[in-house]
Amino acid sequence: MPAVVPHTHDVRKTQTRPWFIGSEIYRHSSYGPFHPLRVPRVSTVMDLCRAMGWIAPGQFVTSPRAKPAALMSFHTPDYVAALQRAEATQTVTDMDRARHGLGTANNPVFPEMYRRPATSAGAAMLAGELLRSTGTVFTPAGGTHHGFPDRAGGFCYLNDPVLGIQSLRRNGALRIAYVDIDAHHCDGVDHAFRDDPDTLLISTHEIGRWPRTGALDDAGVGNVLNVPLLAGAVDDDMALVRDAVILPALALFRPDAIVLQCGADAVAEDPQSRLTLSNNAHWDILRAVRPLATRLMVLGGGGYNPWSVGRLWSGNWAILNDLPIPVVLPPAAQAVLAALRWEGQRRITQPPAHWITTLRDVPRQGPILDATRHACDHLAARLISWT
Repeated sequence: MPAVVPHTHDVRKTQTRPWFIGSEIYRHSSYGPFHPLRVPRVSTVMDLCRAMGWIAPGQFVTSPRAKPAALMSFHTPDYVAALQRAEATQTVTDMDRARHGLGTANNPVFPEMYRRPATSAGAAMLAGELLRSTGTVFTPAGGTHHGFPDRAGGFCYLNDPVLGIQSLRRNGALRIAYVDIDAHHCDGVDHAFRDDPDTLLISTHEIGRWPRTGALDDAGVGNVLNVPLLAGAVDDDMALVRDAVILPALALFRPDAIVLQCGADAVAEDPQSRLTLSNNAHWDILRAVRPLATRLMVLGGGGYNPWSVGRLWSGNWAILNDLPIPVVLPPAAQAVLAALRWEGQRRITQPPAHWITTLRDVPRQGPILDATRHACDHLAARLISWT
């Protein structure tokens, strides 16, 4: 049984440039009017990249929806059935809420609560198939790293990073590095692979931020590198983490494939963290890790300010295609950003002009925090034992 709904043609035979996997399901799907994921994200990236003329013929692939049986390579049959049942009935029993975390404020009932995450999961699984040999796949709907086998968590119903890593392994990748630069620790991915010596897990995340896992001294079987960052960390902090931890670890591990989760909630304007990065910090990490494996899967993740998410992830696609990011966006791209609305957000009633006219933030620089230096020194000492 195939992992995903089959396509009418095999894109692997015709595509050598990066693939962009997207879907129209995200355009009108929302977790509800008061949920942080009420904002448009994937559709903004698709529209912005098209407005820039950045998606060439054959590069865009419509995401398939993962079949229930394929999801069970990580998720339990009871959980998949409960998720399907909740979507069909638009209600959750007390038992399913208690056991599976469905129908809560974080993981609410909404019309596409099974189909939407199953589409993201299908994209990640297809990405693993497209990366059977070499290549790059961008799936901005991915990055739902809090899903557990039997339970939803942190806005994540299914864990597409885990399913994508499994797909990579089925398709020949033996050593896989997962790098997560979301503001929140990747607890679901950690649960899946912390004891697998052939999977390297690197996570940067805000100290004390939900789910409050990912301590500096938590090493799994030796393949887990957690870099907790203090609130207020800036681009210089992330640059030190990149140069002292991420790049040396990847060089020593020598992965066959890299999965990069680019949650945009670490950017300063995001309401769900107190990190104060610019999007340059994410782009610099993407540029640095890109040459280090022949297979690269780039996911989205968190991000709850529609302008900062759309600008950051669209810049990711430009970098993957070696396209210049213009200082001033053309009118068609500005129109996409100008049309965005952030309903229910009281802090920002009028977006700043540069959220409409540019993609690149002004770099956010400053003194590196002592906590960042301590974490990097601690992990650099651990890496010495790898040599």
